[in-house]
Amino acid sequence: MNTTLKTIMDPALAPIVGKVQNGERLSLEDGVTLYQSPDLLTIGQLANQINHKKNGDNVYFIENMTIYHTNVCEAHCKFCGFRRDPGEEGSYTYSGDELVEQVAQKITPTTRELHMVGGHNHKVSFDYYVDIVRKLKQAFPHVTLKMYTPAEIEFFARLSGLSSLDVLKTLMEAGLDTMPGGGAEILSERYRLKMSPDKVSSQEWLNIHRQAHQLGMKTHATMLYGSIETLEERVQHMLYLRELQDETNGYLVFIPLAVQPISVKAGIKRRTSAFDDIRSIAISRLMLDNFPHIKAYFINIGTQLTQLALSFGASDVHGTLIEERISHSAGALTPAGLTRDELVWLVKGAYKKPIERDTFYNIIKEY
Repeated sequence: MNTTLKTIMDPALAPIVGKVQNGERLSLEDGVTLYQSPDLLTIGQLANQINHKKNGDNVYFIENMTIYHTNVCEAHCKFCGFRRDPGEEGSYTYSGDELVEQVAQKITPTTRELHMVGGHNHKVSFDYYVDIVRKLKQAFPHVTLKMYTPAEIEFFARLSGLSSLDVLKTLMEAGLDTMPGGGAEILSERYRLKMSPDKVSSQEWLNIHRQAHQLGMKTHATMLYGSIETLEERVQHMLYLRELQDETNGYLVFIPLAVQPISVKAGIKRRTSAFDDIRSIAISRLMLDNFPHIKAYFINIGTQLTQLALSFGASDVHGTLIEERISHSAGALTPAGLTRDELVWLVKGAYKKPIERDTFYNIIKEY
């Protein structure tokens, strides 16, 4: 592959280009410079080069299904339109048996993963959450269970009186396979105090992933950008993840998530820009040199920008989902799911090779 960049428009990027092409790590200051530079094309070319070295033209997706056990939540995050109080109109809490029935109605023989998302319902016991895992694994033993973020693990520890390590062990014994990356938001205590004061701290979130990795579990990481965080906080968030990945090598993928406005009627000034979205994906690829994959999440940034992101450092377009609710309970205007054929079309349209995968990036089929 020709790794020669076209003319660099922003002279401030020249030292960073040199670092990347020499295999040197980027610093906090480098990351902030990348965010501040108007030269998006140079940043994109750099990210595309790094991604090509790691993944060639392969772009990955999975046939998965999202399920939702409860929207009752003790936490009051400023960005959430999903949560409900106990007894509030529209609130729900499904048992393990009810979730098995819901999945059975939509699952296909080729569904690889169940991704469960929900609230911190303090009106049920920890046994309720364990029972869900056990019932789903018994009913669908061939399907990977991706459930319970570190924020939920910390909540379960408080609910049960167990340590977070013992909570993880209990859930893994019941059949939990991997943790999603939610609950990270921005790993800054200034941010968390304002935006998600009732949830796990930055260091606790990281330590629960560390514990999961030490138990042999591979996990996912996210960043929810586009509200009150500073550029320095975004980059520091990535550096925290990079440091933990150096230590454990337990992360599979990083997913930058654009924050959604509370209402679908919100104007464009209340949404992240296309430049911010595509730049965040490219910078993620450059900063997180030890992560195998960066995911472009069509639920947050739309299908067309997801397609473009495949030339800006992304190597994953997530999956079929069936019916996403979290972002759409806020103000997402994107599709709630895509078919396998649509994902293949999306990837091929970017002149990339679609690869159907399982949760752990084992190849199922090449298209």
